[in-house]
Amino acid sequence: MKGIFNLFDFSQKVNYKNEILSGLTVAMALIPEAVAFALIAGLSPLTGLYAAFTIGLVTSVFGGRPGMISGATGAIAVVIIALAKTHGVEFIFATVVLAGIIQVAAGLLQLGKFIRLVPHPVMFGFVNGLAIVIFMSQLVQFQEPGTDGVSHWMSGNGLYLMLGLVLLTMLIIWGLPKLTKAVPSSLAAILVISGIVIGFGIDTRTVGDIASIKGGFPPFHIPAVPLNFETLQIIFPYAAIVAGVGLIESLLTLNLVDEITGTRGRSNKEAVAQGAANIVTGFFSGMGGCAMIGQSLINISSGARARLSGIVASVMLLVFIMFGSSLIEQIPMAALTGVMIMVAIGTFEWASIRMIGKMPAHDIFVGMLVAAITVLLHNLALAVLIGVIISALVFAWESAKRIRARKYTDAEGIKHYEIFGPLFFGSIAAFNEKFDVANDPPMVIVDFKESRVNDMSAIEALNKLTERYKQAGKELHLRHLSEDCQQLLKNAGAIIEVNVLEDPHYKIATDKR
Repeated sequence: MKGIFNLFDFSQKVNYKNEILSGLTVAMALIPEAVAFALIAGLSPLTGLYAAFTIGLVTSVFGGRPGMISGATGAIAVVIIALAKTHGVEFIFATVVLAGIIQVAAGLLQLGKFIRLVPHPVMFGFVNGLAIVIFMSQLVQFQEPGTDGVSHWMSGNGLYLMLGLVLLTMLIIWGLPKLTKAVPSSLAAILVISGIVIGFGIDTRTVGDIASIKGGFPPFHIPAVPLNFETLQIIFPYAAIVAGVGLIESLLTLNLVDEITGTRGRSNKEAVAQGAANIVTGFFSGMGGCAMIGQSLINISSGARARLSGIVASVMLLVFIMFGSSLIEQIPMAALTGVMIMVAIGTFEWASIRMIGKMPAHDIFVGMLVAAITVLLHNLALAVLIGVIISALVFAWESAKRIRARKYTDAEGIKHYEIFGPLFFGSIAAFNEKFDVANDPPMVIVDFKESRVNDMSAIEALNKLTERYKQAGKELHLRHLSEDCQQLLKNAGAIIEVNVLEDPHYKIATDKR
């Protein structure tokens, strides 16, 4: 219970300056992303901004990973596009609330621990694919609408101006930490570029050109949907996907932040917090969301390590919406584009390129496949799921090749097979090839001291092997089978007798009923 209610670790040393400045930087970077994700889903910009505020605040206070930033995300926006078009925004709010309930249940059932099953090559592919997606998402800032209403690539002075401002932003972010770390370099870059654009009256695209962010406090609103089974049938499939995508992306982000900071977050607590945040945002006109890798990396790279930075980012975002919209709307998109490109560069695992040719080919393949799916489909959950499945199949295949047998005949004419390696569905064929039923003597002993029978396929293989020896008029004894294996043999319908020639605790003989 202490772990649940101990929200703040007061023993942790907090750099308040870094936390506040990092939070301010994140708040500025959140605005264009939240607006863009809402527009992708076909919703009002304020639904994205309200989601960024409520989700960010709840997860910062109650989450299992201090320093991680959550809000409206593209992964969630993609899922709800179809529902928004067919049933409208009220069904979106109801879906988000139901997704939050599912996430809370997952956290209480401690399902967050299964994120440990994600192999390192999948993490590499996920991170690299995400870095490419972040970079590619910024290329739209180098396009402008033509007279025909279709976006075209910039050219001439407009392109040179945009490139110059973006490169200057990147240069400040790269160079400032070498001179001083008193101020987060991302925040300094945004302020310097904004000052140059506003001071010299440079005509370039700003946050206000995307959409107005002016609004009030998020209004409490119960989703106006019919409370019946038909509504549940409509929203449940979307809610399940939103919950799954949100948890996978959030827990992978948690693992990434853990790796960067050298600390360990609490996955189940984060799952409950993400669910609670989505429940709250569904009742406060938000579109739903999850952890944001890009913003989390901005926060961590700016020196934030505690909950305060996320709280400051959320509160300042609301302040901007309610009182500072006129100022924030003047921030040039070039500055925010430069920040996100540097985030993409920092996110990419460049060491993974040097590993090509040094790591097993199947690990390289899995990493590249996960990255490709992430880039092409923008579906992080699907990419990770496919990567985990392929890694599991590769592991099963490699394990199947490890089973082997040492054979010898003792002085009494009894032939022994000492089995090494796991016996499971993948290794059954190789296991059966080890035995020479026709030429074996009347008594055969199979010793599993260095092996383990893992599944029902293996149990059935043992039963069939016993039947083969029985049909040949020979006796088969099995040694060193575990207690659970003996129980499985009983469940499979085999007669289990104590082999009086051997230790009765370990050695058993089997026969088909």
